[in-house]
Amino acid sequence: MVRLSDVFRWLRKPHPLLVENKELFKNFSQSRPLSEYTFVVCDTELTGLNRRRDEIISIGAVKIVNLQIELNETFHQYIRPRDLEHTKSTLIHRITPEQLRAMPSIDEVLPRFIHFCGDALLVGHYVALDMSFLNKAALEELGGTISNPSVDTMRMAMGYKEAQFMDCYGHCNLSTSYNLNDLSNEFGLPKFKPHDALEDALQTAYLFLYLVKKMKQGKIRTLKDLYEAGRNVNLLY
Repeated sequence: MVRLSDVFRWLRKPHPLLVENKELFKNFSQSRPLSEYTFVVCDTELTGLNRRRDEIISIGAVKIVNLQIELNETFHQYIRPRDLEHTKSTLIHRITPEQLRAMPSIDEVLPRFIHFCGDALLVGHYVALDMSFLNKAALEELGGTISNPSVDTMRMAMGYKEAQFMDCYGHCNLSTSYNLNDLSNEFGLPKFKPHDALEDALQTAYLFLYLVKKMKQGKIRTLKDLYEAGRNVNLLY
């Protein structure tokens, strides 16, 4: 059943911050060299995976400029959910209700995160999950959704490994894992603490740069090249 409060929220005008955010991508082009784009690699920790009832409790992000990780350009914030009793997910991310009780709510944190992102492309490992929760919060609190295009490192890895393992019958190796930590181990990347939003964002940033360099033997030059390299798995959306 649709609540009247939800109807009013959907019909209201977007917050000026989202209007400005949308304007940044009005003439967005995929034809520039990759090094000219700023990327914000992000991760969220959640109370669970149910989009209707679960909430964001942490956002972590790091910027990539000129295809280099900027360790002095990070965002990390714990968030107080409406429902503090998220005991099941606490076992995974180790963030307790007591830690969140004094933290700011999502309506305070989300505008700061959008401002941090600016005109950057968002990168995440299974980024659709992060974006679904971020856009749910943006719709509820700001009356619209975030316009930044996003790139999924999991789908990049799928495209890369599919090209690596394709056998003579046209099938790829289905036994491979696309877990962020498993991929990082396989590719010999620096290791960070799992299930921490900022640490996972840093882990994803290293994976992203590794895949950019490896895909097509380093021949990917533009964002359009990156898209076309993974077009069979919908790399960019």
